[in-house]
Amino acid sequence: MPEKPAPVRTVTKSVTIDRPADEIYAFLADLNNWPKWAIINVLSAEPGDESGWWKITIAGEGQGEIRLHAHAATRVLDHDYRDSDFSATVPARVVPNGRGADFMMTFAQPEGLEDDAFDELLTQFELEFETLKKILEKQ
Repeated sequence: MPEKPAPVRTVTKSVTIDRPADEIYAFLADLNNWPKWAIINVLSAEPGDESGWWKITIAGEGQGEIRLHAHAATRVLDHDYRDSDFSATVPARVVPNGRGADFMMTFAQPEGLEDDAFDELLTQFELEFETLKKILEKQ
C-alpha cells in the first residue's frame, strides 16, 4: 500500500451573511449561480459532458470542471475541481448563525505552489466571499 502524503497547509475562509442558512445553501447549491459571486474562479458554468460535472471558465486560467456534493440536511457543499494539471476536493459548509449563517471553505495549498501564490489565491477567495455577501444581503 502506498504511503500517504504529508499534510499540507490549509486555510479556512468564512463570511457571515445576514440571510437564513437554508436560503444561502439553496443559492450556493445551484451551480448556475456561481459565476454571479465567484467572479474570479468561475466566470461561466454550464453542465458538462460527464454526469454531475460542470464546465467552468476561470480568469487567467482557462477551462476546468467542478462537481458539487450538496447535502441539504447538513448544508454541505463540498465540491471537486479538476483541470488538465490539477484536481482537488474543497470542503464547504453553510452553518447557521443567529438569523444568518456563515459560509466557509477550506483550501489546501497544492503541492508545488509557492506560499505567495497561495496567499494571492486566498485573497481572491476573500473578494468572492464579499461579493457573495453583497448579493445575498440585497435579496
